[in-house]
Order: sequence, then structure tokens, then C-alpha cells
Amino acid sequence: MTSSSAPAPASSGAPQSSGPLRRLTARGRDEAHRVSSPLELFFDLCFVVAIAQAGAQLVHAVTEGHAGGGILNYAMLFFAIWWAWMNFTWFASAYDNDDALYRVVTLVQIAGVLVLAAGISPAFQQHDYLMVWLGYVIMRLAMATQWLRVARSADGAERAMALRYACGVLLCQVGWLGLVLLPAPARPWVFVVMAVVEMCVPPFAERGHETSWHPHHIAERYGLFTIIVLGETIAAATVAVKSAVAEHDALGELLPIAAGGLLIVFSAWWIYFVVPIHGHLHANRQAFLWGYGHYLIFASAAAIGAGLEVTVEHAVGKAHISALSASAAVTLPTALYLLTVWALHSRHFKVGIAQQLVLPVTALLVICCTFLGDWAVLAAGLVSSAAVATGVALTARMTHRERATNATAPAG
Repeated sequence: MTSSSAPAPASSGAPQSSGPLRRLTARGRDEAHRVSSPLELFFDLCFVVAIAQAGAQLVHAVTEGHAGGGILNYAMLFFAIWWAWMNFTWFASAYDNDDALYRVVTLVQIAGVLVLAAGISPAFQQHDYLMVWLGYVIMRLAMATQWLRVARSADGAERAMALRYACGVLLCQVGWLGLVLLPAPARPWVFVVMAVVEMCVPPFAERGHETSWHPHHIAERYGLFTIIVLGETIAAATVAVKSAVAEHDALGELLPIAAGGLLIVFSAWWIYFVVPIHGHLHANRQAFLWGYGHYLIFASAAAIGAGLEVTVEHAVGKAHISALSASAAVTLPTALYLLTVWALHSRHFKVGIAQQLVLPVTALLVICCTFLGDWAVLAAGLVSSAAVATGVALTARMTHRERATNATAPAG
């Protein structure tokens, strides 16, 4: 559906250049050549700081034998990172007019991201969520300002939608105060309740009017963020291997981990981008499920990098965990990534039972690799690579059969 407000004349094509303040009106959903703007790319890159902090804290918790608490804290804090990114991304897809005020408010949101990143360590180690909450206050006030600009520029159902968004964003921020004020045992429950409430705001706000987000633009934004997360995974693993080689001269033990890690990340990239998902995103019904499901894709992709760091530390004797636990730190998030990408992306484009089973079976085999000890990561990488090769072969065979069928079919 498209917005009931007609897009501003200059909204078609590339984003408008900054200049005098404009009405914040909806961009067209069928707009041609809709791509990510430099401001959006800058916004994404600033999230790398927060993702790196969360990954580092997860590594510390797992290597010290506190995997349960570490995974819980990681899940909570990664939700905060992901949800802040999501709020901006979908809003910008519908209302990015790139005027001066829009740019300034977005830069304020980036400042909030950096405050959030600074609060990740205290939240992990002392369960002190004050800095995380303050970072969200900055981002939420900026986000509410954007929605109020939309309300000022719109009327009717679109104006009501924008006001519901602004109110929902601000009320949720009050609810998150529970993480700061309530006792530690109650905070996980506060998180669960508030996470559900947060995810209910968009369906509630858009019940009478859908924002005019752009399918191709949204698919590109999610793809670019996936690349950023996978890049952070490679960077984290590289630093870990470099430090281990320099301090422990353990190149022989680390080579299988490095090779397997690279194969996993390369396969993760290939599997995600092998199909053009934007054609599947027609309306909010598909888009909400697809967009929300990416929490698992992003979180598991980043966790793969943390897991590779854990296996490196175990290989040089710095991790106080078993070999099985170290292997699971890589294989479990890899399997989760494969299953989630299949559920959200691949299954919509697979034809026949063989193609549909490739990723689920690969996820199961990757989990089985957990029990291979020092060779678990390399084995998981080889299995992931085999999945890519199998997918390519099955697709090529199906294409060959279709061409042969078309060539022998009678004309008319």
C-alpha cells in the first residue's frame, strides 16, 4: 500500500539534498532507484561499536564459564542494539527527505548509539543499565521528534499513525526504567515484557494506515547491516588469532580455527545473498515477520565471531571451559543462522524437497560437528561450504532441466 499523502515532488529518485526545512512527507513505495543514503550508511557503521562491545562481553562471560548468564545478557543488549537500528531504518525508508533538520536529528540518534555502546560493559558486568537507558532516551527523543514532524506535515489517518508512533516510543521508554530502578532478579522479566510491548507498537500504530516503506530499499538496508555484522565477526576473529599467535606462538593450533571460521563467514554471506528477497515483501504482514526475524540472523551472525574468539582462547589455554563448550560457541550460532536464513529467505525460493532440505540438514550437521573437538570449527566450515556447493549444483540442474523442457516443447 502507498501512503495517503502524496510524496513531495522531489522525493522520487535519489534522496533530496539538504537545504531549507521541508515537510516530512512520505516517499513513494514504487520509487525508482531507491538506495541507501550516505547518512544511513554512516548510521549503520556507528552500530559496529555497540556490536563489538556486546561480542567482547559475551566472549569474556563464556570463557570464564558463565555461558548462561552471558547469553542472557547478550540477548537483552543485542535486542537494544537491533531495535534502535530497526526503528530508524523503517522510518527512513518511508520519510527520509534529507533536509537539514532530518540530518541533525539523525546525528543525535547516532550520539545515542554511542552512549548505548558505552553502557554495554556496565550492563554485562554490574547489571547497571543506566547508560544503556540514557542512550535510548537520546535516540527515542530524536525518533519521537521525527514522528511529530510527520504528524505536522500529514492529516487524517497518516497523522494519527504518526502520533501513535510518537506516543508509543515515549511510553515504552518510560517502561524501560524498570531495568534501572527494579531489583536485579526482576530485570529479565522487565525485558521480556517491554520487548513484547516494543514490537507491538508498529502493528498498533499502523492499524489504520501503513507507512510507505520501500521493499527494495528495506531489503538493501538489511543486507548491508548483515555485511557489517559479518565484517565485525571477521575482524574480531582476526584480532583474536593475531593476539594468540603473538603471545603463545600457537599457529598450528589456530590454523584450523581460522580456516573454518573464514569458510563459515563466507558461506553465511553467500547463503544470505543468493536470493533477491525484496520481491517477497509486499505488505506489513510479510514485512513485520521478516524484519523481526532478523533479530536472530543479526545476533547469531555476531555471536559466530564471539564464538571464534572463544575457540581461539581455548586453543591457547586461556578459556576455563571444556573443548565441547568452546566448539558449541561456534557451531550453535552457525546452526541458528542457517535455520533462520532458511525460514526467512531461502524457503520462499526453493523448489522441491531436495532444495528445501539443504539448509536444515546443514544446520543439523553443523551441530554434530560440535563433538569433533579441535577440528569442530574446520568441520563446520567445510559443511557450510558443502551446503553452498550443493545449492549451486541443484539450482544449475533445475535451470538445465527447465531449458531442456522449453527447447523440446512444441511451439504454440
